[in-house]
Amino acid sequence: MTTPAPAPLTHRLATAEDLPALAALMDVAIGELQKGFLSPEQIAASRAIMGLDRQLIADGAYLVVEQDGVIAGCGGWSRRNTLYGGDHTPGRDAALLDPATEAARVRAMYTNPAFARRGVGRLILSLCEAAAGAEGFTRLQLAATLSGQPLYEAYGFEAIEAFEDDRGGVPVPLVRMGKAVAAPQSPLHHASHGPPPPMGEE
Repeated sequence: MTTPAPAPLTHRLATAEDLPALAALMDVAIGELQKGFLSPEQIAASRAIMGLDRQLIADGAYLVVEQDGVIAGCGGWSRRNTLYGGDHTPGRDAALLDPATEAARVRAMYTNPAFARRGVGRLILSLCEAAAGAEGFTRLQLAATLSGQPLYEAYGFEAIEAFEDDRGGVPVPLVRMGKAVAAPQSPLHHASHGPPPPMGEE
C-alpha cells in the first residue's frame, strides 16, 4: 500500500487565544532541542532569557505553523529594538526601528520537537523576510542559540558576534547574526499557505 503524503504545513498569525499552547511549546522546545548544545544548568538559565513575547502577537507579526491542527512551530519578526527575550526578560526596548538604517528582528523561533527537521523553521524565516522587506527593511538580525545557528546559517545568516547572557544565573552562549533582505514580497498576512521549503529546523 502507498503511504499517504503528510498534510502540508499551514501558517496563520498568532492570537491571544494561542498563548497557553505557545507557552507550552516553547517550554518543551527550550528543554529538548538544546540538549547536546548546552548543559542542564544552561538550559535552565535559558528560560530566564527566552520565551513568550506578547508584544509580537499584539503587533501582528507572530506566526503559528500547523499540520493537521497541531502546532508544529512558531516564530515572527519585529520592527522594535528588542533583539530577543520574553515578557519577563529585563532590558527590553520597544522603540521602533528605522527601516532605512536599522535591521528588523527575527524573534522567538521555536519548533515542536516532534516536527524538527521538517522545514518549519525555514518556512517561518521566509515569511518573516518577506514581511520585513515589504515594510522597507533591507536587513535582518537575530540572536541565535547554538542549536538554532545551523538553520540560520543554511538560510543565509552570517555571524556578527558571539556573546553570553548570564541573566539566568549561568552564562548562555548566543550569536548575533545578520542577513540582507531579499527583494520585497507579499506582507506576512498575504503569504501563501503552500508546503514548506525543503530545509529543516535545528
